[in-house]
Amino acid sequence: MIETARQRDVLVVRDLLSAAGRDAVDWRRWVQPGREGVDIHTLYLTGQDATAFLVRFGPGSHGDLHEHLDYELMFVLEGELRNDNGDRYGVGDLIIEEPNSVHQVSSESGCTLLVVREAPTRPVR
Repeated sequence: MIETARQRDVLVVRDLLSAAGRDAVDWRRWVQPGREGVDIHTLYLTGQDATAFLVRFGPGSHGDLHEHLDYELMFVLEGELRNDNGDRYGVGDLIIEEPNSVHQVSSESGCTLLVVREAPTRPVR
């Protein structure tokens, strides 16, 4: 079970590195054009659009084709993520997308990521 505790303006999230802990998260379907089979759990969202969240791709799911408006950091907690450029990322990989980069990610077998964005992304049609 995910345990959170507030201590002096700090939110402590425990057990995210265990599959059982991640299963206890309040996942919500991420509904967005071009995105299919993806769930999200937001950790924080600032007034300046920076955000951190957990994202879970089901088997065969994919995100939308999008452009990054600022930096994005992704850490693979479970499974394998595939980038449309052919790169594959596994457990323990840390990926940093630079501003203006464009990509679409997917997962054949499913995966879970910790994501931190400095700014939102823009869909590419």
